[in-house]
Amino acid sequence: MSETSIEISILASLREIDAAEWDACSAPEASDGGRPNDPFTTHRFLSAMEDSRSVGTGTGWQPQYLTARADGELIATAPLYAKGHSQGEYIFDHNWAQAYERAGGRYYPKLQMAVPFTPATGRRFLVKPGFEEAGMAALTQGAVQIADQNNLSSLHVTFCTEAERAAGHDMGLLERTSQQYHWLNQGYANFDDFLTALAARKRKAIRKERAQAQGFGGRIVALTGDQIQPEHWDAFWVFYQDTGARKWGTPYLTRAFFDAAQETLRDDILLVLAERDGRYVAGALNMIGRETLYGRYWGCTEHHACLHFELCYYQAIEFAINNGLQRVEAGAQGDHKLARGYMPVPTHSLHWIRDPGLRDAIANYLEAEAAAVSEDIEILTSYGPFKKTIMEEQQ
Repeated sequence: MSETSIEISILASLREIDAAEWDACSAPEASDGGRPNDPFTTHRFLSAMEDSRSVGTGTGWQPQYLTARADGELIATAPLYAKGHSQGEYIFDHNWAQAYERAGGRYYPKLQMAVPFTPATGRRFLVKPGFEEAGMAALTQGAVQIADQNNLSSLHVTFCTEAERAAGHDMGLLERTSQQYHWLNQGYANFDDFLTALAARKRKAIRKERAQAQGFGGRIVALTGDQIQPEHWDAFWVFYQDTGARKWGTPYLTRAFFDAAQETLRDDILLVLAERDGRYVAGALNMIGRETLYGRYWGCTEHHACLHFELCYYQAIEFAINNGLQRVEAGAQGDHKLARGYMPVPTHSLHWIRDPGLRDAIANYLEAEAAAVSEDIEILTSYGPFKKTIMEEQQ
């Protein structure tokens, strides 16, 4: 297929495109009636962000969704946003912005190809099967051209897949390596089976933590689909506000997002809540993919020993094992996850920088950073909680 036969367009809203048409690119595997690999790039999730005004005017995340059509057929899309700041991205470029602006440049606005507020790996170039090479090339060239023609400083593709990283590198984009903690299912039959893979001291520590958490004086419930009711969102909104205020100053998501979640996303959600004396006192929200459970938000109104670990990490592991999921991604940062069976893994992003001088400086920085991240992953892996023979197999 020739490049000239592909037409690139910008959509200011997902209302401009049919959900089934978008999802044929974002989640073609779900055409069998199963779950999407990545729930975050579905039309329903991104629409919930938009319709709830969690993104859009005044948020610093202005939708600029890209579409690529060949002879009228949609072959690729991308969740693209014009950004007025660097908040809610989890791949930090604040130092780049400060250095460029001290030198007299204008770093913002920039373009961000990402799922807002979501440090979860997934496809960012949403290409329909059969159009992989042409679709990604068209979206990349289109996004770069938009940035260049509008004198924008940069384009950032964050938490992309390994395959996209390799393809983007071949197209001349800068690649960046970061690190997260993921739990991997090694075919465990149940939680106790997972514990048998751990060193005795780590196994004992986790059992002690679970006992402490589950003895908080109430009950823990794991809800999904129609089990989730509006009252649960009323409670979780309070938890989310508290955590958001402490971490970011202002919560990223609006209250309306959780109403939209109840209407269109509850089948994609695992909500784990702790109830005590008739009140919900803590909760963790996860998104369910085809093979991965994604831990996203946590909050509480009462503090109880180890309850955070139980709701966010151990309940997630149990759900993954019981439902045949291969991985739990527990979100950004958190070295404390290592002792609980979540191992360090690399994550990837791609970057186009308009100014040649800034680009060269960032390229040098990224090369050194990648080496440091690789070394950190190797060292952290050696400190993992698994038995020595299992650790050696994982390395």
